[in-house]
Amino acid sequence: MTLSASLDTAVLDQWPDSHGRYGPFGGLYVPETLMPAILELDTAYREARQDPAFQQRFLALCREFAGRPTPLYYAAKLSALVGGARVYLKREDLAHTGAHKINNALGQGLLAQRMGKRRIIAETGAGQHGVASAAVAAMLGMECVVYMGTEDMRRQALNVYRMRLLGAEVRGVESGSRTLKDAITEAMRDWVTTVQSSYYLLGSALGPHPYPLMVRDFQSIIGREAREQILAQEGRLPDALIACVGGGSNAVGLFYAFRHDPVRLIGVEAGGRGISSGEHAARFSDPQLGRIGVLHGTRTYVLQNMDGQIAATHSVSAGLDYAAVGPEHAYWMSIGRAEYTYATDTEALEAFQLTCRLEGIIPALESAHAIAGVLKLAPQMAPETVLIANLSGRGDKDIHTVAEALGQDPEKV
Repeated sequence: MTLSASLDTAVLDQWPDSHGRYGPFGGLYVPETLMPAILELDTAYREARQDPAFQQRFLALCREFAGRPTPLYYAAKLSALVGGARVYLKREDLAHTGAHKINNALGQGLLAQRMGKRRIIAETGAGQHGVASAAVAAMLGMECVVYMGTEDMRRQALNVYRMRLLGAEVRGVESGSRTLKDAITEAMRDWVTTVQSSYYLLGSALGPHPYPLMVRDFQSIIGREAREQILAQEGRLPDALIACVGGGSNAVGLFYAFRHDPVRLIGVEAGGRGISSGEHAARFSDPQLGRIGVLHGTRTYVLQNMDGQIAATHSVSAGLDYAAVGPEHAYWMSIGRAEYTYATDTEALEAFQLTCRLEGIIPALESAHAIAGVLKLAPQMAPETVLIANLSGRGDKDIHTVAEALGQDPEKV
């Protein structure tokens, strides 16, 4: 797809509207007991968004605590492999705590402090948002409780230990599939009962308004840096951006700075064991299960059966194993501004190993889905095409998951 000349990209700046909607998506679907907390949050964020002192402190901590800007790395050997396309990796894996999640955690942590909250509630799937939230809470002197499905705790034991080292309490969730969806549900339940003292630090560009907006704003530092860096290194804009999409925070963070440019925006969902198997987390790619619905406070594309029951999901990557997608992605897909594909577990594992051996970089399994997208799409593109893939996180946390999937013992490889 090329960006249609008939698409008025200025319309993208109209969303979300005052009700938190991106066209027919987004909104605010929460219990009445949560409405006061949501309205308080919305007011606080609108004020902080316009406060130069708040923005300056956020940017200062991004530099001094998170280590920004992250590099834009030309992957020469990967480029040669795909046949002429020039592939760049935006190295979010080099940010403090090992992923893009620190950007949003810093922004929302500062907002919580501004609001006078003493306790941070967070959820996590792959563990990186939990680690980032725990690190920010420690730095700001706040209590932190992280909800995590016990299946994800098993897959991401290293990150569980990191969170606890940083002073966070990690509460295992045994309900449902024991993954990210269930962790979000439990975190919201906690917030309902502790709204006076607690701040819910949601980790992705989903949930009720204003979370999708806040997370996009804080993560858009990725795309602003990448835009400046690619112009300096190539003297032009890229032809395409590629990022994995679970809830979609790293993707919207990269895409947003390029929304008005003639640049393809390509999201890669988790294809799991294949679309036909039904064991995946590809909301846009499954015509049987992917349909518009409401989950965790927002209207978007959700994997669900004909009765509206949330479908079970699967991905080798804990961070992409979620039944819904952020509402801004749903809107961009509906108007043709972004396109979405998927990578299976097998393809992601192959991309993981390839990136290790070719470039000396161990990517997160989430990020390996984006690399798998590069491997499939780049050979179809013209020579000297310039691509930026968001390397959203590092893969130390995934070593045992990869070894298990490949039938190997990490102690003996």
